[in-house]
Amino acid sequence: MTTGTTDPVAAACRRLRTAARTRTPCPPVRDLIGPDDETLAYAVQRRLTQAGVRDGRRPVGRKVGLTAPAVQRQLGVDRPDFGMLFDDMACAESGNISLDRLLQPRAEAEIAFVLAEDVTDPGVTAVAVRRRVAYAVAALEIVDSRIAGWDISFADTVADNGSSGLFVLGADHVPLDAVEPAAVRMTMYVDGVPASTGSGAACLGDPLEALAWLARTALAHGDPLRAGDVVLSGALGPMVAVDRAMYVRADLTGLGSVQATFTTPETKGGS
Repeated sequence: MTTGTTDPVAAACRRLRTAARTRTPCPPVRDLIGPDDETLAYAVQRRLTQAGVRDGRRPVGRKVGLTAPAVQRQLGVDRPDFGMLFDDMACAESGNISLDRLLQPRAEAEIAFVLAEDVTDPGVTAVAVRRRVAYAVAALEIVDSRIAGWDISFADTVADNGSSGLFVLGADHVPLDAVEPAAVRMTMYVDGVPASTGSGAACLGDPLEALAWLARTALAHGDPLRAGDVVLSGALGPMVAVDRAMYVRADLTGLGSVQATFTTPETKGGS
């Protein structure tokens, strides 16, 4: 880790902001903040969030990451993290997502929760947090990394806003008395071909456990979950690289489907 008079948090922020602005992936930031320093990593994330708000971005919720064992194995990490969702990250199912908005995108299917109430109980459980949910909805998260080659430690992904990119919500808003999140089965297709399968149980055993973990952790960080927040609760199965123009659809039992169409400048120009 960098020592002396250098501010490692400021240096990591500059590196990640430059990568995002220039659309050029950067080296990992763990040489500045260490590979496992959770405090410094979230300090970087907070400072980047503050910079985003100054730039006009509006926070609309959170994402929980690294909840599925398959994704932990893919990225070489061993515990959950969280990042911020902003208004400019939301994409409509009806539109196209241009890959020139992203650097190294991967798609994963998730259950999203929209909150009906604030969650400010430091000991909130999955049973209690269930009562704070307005509805669940099928979601695609398009994760991304400003770190070259996804060469990330835990601190790298936390600092980089949980390796966030974009997200898409499905059309069906399902109350939790009509679906059991842990029992949801997921199949994600790329151009009609199955590419990933999983279940709600792959997400910390139950996506509501992931939501409760986030609620407790966000409160401990001084920024509790609020009514109206969108929460992406974590991947239900392995991520799929989005490395070309493609159509992605995920079917989630009890929650319907969610879809995204990815385009390149060439495919847009030829349409």
